[in-house]
Amino acid sequence: MKVFCFNLIICLGIVHILGAQNIPSDKVLTIQELSNYLTKPVKKQLSVNGEISEQRLAEYFREKFSERYFYDWKTNEARFKEYKKLYPEAEAGHTERALDHLAKFPSNAQWKLPFNYQNGQPVNAYALRHLARQHKMVDIGYYYFYQNKDITFLDYFTQQLASLNKALSNNQFEIIADGNGVYEAFRSGYRVINWLQLHSLFLGQSGYSDQEQLITIATFLQHAQHLFENNQKFVPGNHQTRGLTALAMIAIILKDFEGADQWYNHAMSLLGAHLDKEINNDGFQFERTVHYHISDIGTYYYVYQLAKKSNLPIQAVWENKLKSLFTTLSKIAFPDKSAPVLSDDTDTPWAETNDISGAMTLGYLLFENPEIGYFANAKLNTKFYWTASQSQLDKLKNKQTSAPKALSLDFPDTGYYFMREGWDKDDTVMVISAGVDPIKPDHQHGDILGIQAMANGKVVLPNYQVRYSLSDLELFKNSMTKNVALVDNQLLGKQYTSNKGGSGFGKFKKLPEPKTLTWFTNKALDVFVGSHDGFSNIGVDYTRQVIAVNKEFWIVKDNFESQTNHTYKQVWQGHYSQENGPNLLRSSFDDGSGLDILQLHTVDSVLTDGARGKQWSVVSKNSDKSFSFISVIFPFKTYDKRIDETLSVPEIKDWLLNQSNWKTNNKQSVSLTKAETSLLFSVQTITDKQVSISFSKTSDVYITRNNKTITIQLLSQPYNDLNMQVMVDGKPFKIVNKTVYNSGKIPVNGNQEYILEFAKN
Repeated sequence: MKVFCFNLIICLGIVHILGAQNIPSDKVLTIQELSNYLTKPVKKQLSVNGEISEQRLAEYFREKFSERYFYDWKTNEARFKEYKKLYPEAEAGHTERALDHLAKFPSNAQWKLPFNYQNGQPVNAYALRHLARQHKMVDIGYYYFYQNKDITFLDYFTQQLASLNKALSNNQFEIIADGNGVYEAFRSGYRVINWLQLHSLFLGQSGYSDQEQLITIATFLQHAQHLFENNQKFVPGNHQTRGLTALAMIAIILKDFEGADQWYNHAMSLLGAHLDKEINNDGFQFERTVHYHISDIGTYYYVYQLAKKSNLPIQAVWENKLKSLFTTLSKIAFPDKSAPVLSDDTDTPWAETNDISGAMTLGYLLFENPEIGYFANAKLNTKFYWTASQSQLDKLKNKQTSAPKALSLDFPDTGYYFMREGWDKDDTVMVISAGVDPIKPDHQHGDILGIQAMANGKVVLPNYQVRYSLSDLELFKNSMTKNVALVDNQLLGKQYTSNKGGSGFGKFKKLPEPKTLTWFTNKALDVFVGSHDGFSNIGVDYTRQVIAVNKEFWIVKDNFESQTNHTYKQVWQGHYSQENGPNLLRSSFDDGSGLDILQLHTVDSVLTDGARGKQWSVVSKNSDKSFSFISVIFPFKTYDKRIDETLSVPEIKDWLLNQSNWKTNNKQSVSLTKAETSLLFSVQTITDKQVSISFSKTSDVYITRNNKTITIQLLSQPYNDLNMQVMVDGKPFKIVNKTVYNSGKIPVNGNQEYILEFAKN
């Protein structure tokens, strides 16, 4: 019923528009034609003796723009002085980008390939997309002011805008079918947002004539109608949302034209559908990247800001979904207030974190939440400075902050799991990636069940940002640059293909399907168990267990089961040395802290490789049939807290290897023990002087004994038919909840903690 109503609203909107005089989408109205499309009340207001002069029309829209845009353009002079004071470093960047665009493209630009830069070199598809977005034209707007209002740079804007309109009328522009459409929703929308900012910057400038202002407005109307007509149906992804944002913004600012209300209603309805479908119920953007998550924030922020300013209706669900984008970032952040790198994060190639402060500043601006404010800056970044009123800018100077309360948590819809010690700067965080979006996995990397971690203020297990235009994008998207397990020469991302537009972006046609088998967190442990089918083509079943132990270190256990011989591998990102052979890898950082990776099962070799200044080590085991890596991931603050490689029996903090009081006859079993607590791996029957505990399948368990109670927690994947039999001096144990199992057999649930006490006989 909900979908029917949504479609009905859209259909009625189309009927209403078609019944009125349509603003054309295939040409730009002349200035003389603009008045024909004004609403009746506006026509009546502006008419003098039945006519609306060019001067009166331009004056009217200057006034409306000052009321409806993010800020009042009449304050441009004072604002730009403040801008230069707040961002003194920005001038160099704006200048560099402005000069780059000016050198590459003439003001009378071409918009259809093939053509050449002004230096004679050919323009490729990637460059055409950036011309179409016009993002460096904003830098030229700044450059105009930095160059004491040199009219050359204002004219460059109006002339390049006119060149696109000419290309439209002559049908000399790239179309969507080519993959590089100049009027494709993302590029068209991006261009509109940038041109709206330029229009505001130039209003009030003597060199920006009434005629030029009205041509810009006519261009906005053509773009809006084109976006409306060509985005009637939901299409997943950020390309359509960027176009819908531009459509809504034009509808709000230029609501004086017939059909603008339908533009607004349609844009808000479809944006609402995107929020509903593409912001998962756990609050994460469906493409599973910080980059596109933040991109969506910007997309919805523009509309929300303008709609609020004009007191237009916004549904509560719409607002709540937008807020969830910010609260999600506060939950996934590292203790240093950055965020992990997740799949196609592209802002800073090869960086190992994401800067989320700019996005969180927008969040605080909108919602004034102290936990969002904890990550926010005292000022907006340069891109968004011109999207806030003066009162909002002043608000940031006195923001309220408090550290988030969230610790270990999961995003089950998106497939991210966070094991968090706390929010102090040296606290540990591990991130597990266990999801692939079924609708649009385009931005997914080959990191299924991959991990990354921070400790002592350092990214100890990194992932890396990428850039689509770089030749080794495929390498940095696939598994060799992730902290994953592999088999033989298999990578997790398969059938890589670049997009037809030739921009450099590429995706995998085939990725493993992950499954989360167990996730729980308590005071002593965080435990994740998952599987994927990435090696099923070579007959290998695979599961990964990740265990955070007392917030002190992690254990990663990779389990491979097969009926044939294979080489099993773990890939660890970082610069490592081998300490006494391949079983102990060490990475150390500039402050003396570091990371040890200790193998509790003997491995055969470690090979190191790298690219772009990054390195990784591949730990290998040649095995007949099945094998499990049991790897202790141990961050240390100072050298004397490391795992001491000189000891014959390693000590991991206060944990001793294979020194447990619990005995087992399984040669593959391994234990770590601290006082009365043990982590036992690959056990089926364990005994001490009084107690015998048997599991119906080989299992991994956490067990601690305190006086006359024993606490047991399953660390391996749950089975429907798994049970344990607990005997004391030949008599059955009894559970604290008073349920007595006379047989001594207790069904074991993967998440449940079992507290056992001696039966009282």
